[in-house]
Amino acid sequence: MELGLTFPLQRFLKVKTPDYGMEADRRFCWDLHGIDLRGRKCLLAVHCYSRYTFVRFDVTPFQWTDLPGLFREGLLDSLIAAGFAGTQVEDYWEQAGGIEITRTHGRREVAFLNRAWEDVLALDLCLDTASQAQPLLDHAVNTRPSRCVGFKGLGTGLERMAAMLNQWGGSC
Repeated sequence: MELGLTFPLQRFLKVKTPDYGMEADRRFCWDLHGIDLRGRKCLLAVHCYSRYTFVRFDVTPFQWTDLPGLFREGLLDSLIAAGFAGTQVEDYWEQAGGIEITRTHGRREVAFLNRAWEDVLALDLCLDTASQAQPLLDHAVNTRPSRCVGFKGLGTGLERMAAMLNQWGGSC
């Protein structure tokens, strides 16, 4: 699985610019960005294929040092809160393989990330400042009609993620 870091996130983390990703299947690609919500640093993760989005609120400096772990925990929390079975999430992890840090996955994907960020900002009334996991905010963003790389036309990130995860035989 590839985690593409935006340039601002690379600067924030003080990491060298990673190499371009080699993964051709966008189902295993996510782009990550650092955003500020209510004065707190947050992780925004957007699935390149479906535009499924999740937010981790108020990420501590220690958590930023383990970005793969932060991402994995955030994705697991988000997908389980969205109603996906743990077996579906584990099947996805097995299919994806190990995590690699890369550059973002292209202009089009970053444009979709920026739209997801706009949706997060527009829906920040759903933010729960008492929790890092943001199931209500994630749900609000993922049920808004949007466009993405892996599907034609308008749809929701939640429906697209369900279609993708169900390809491996799990059920939502």
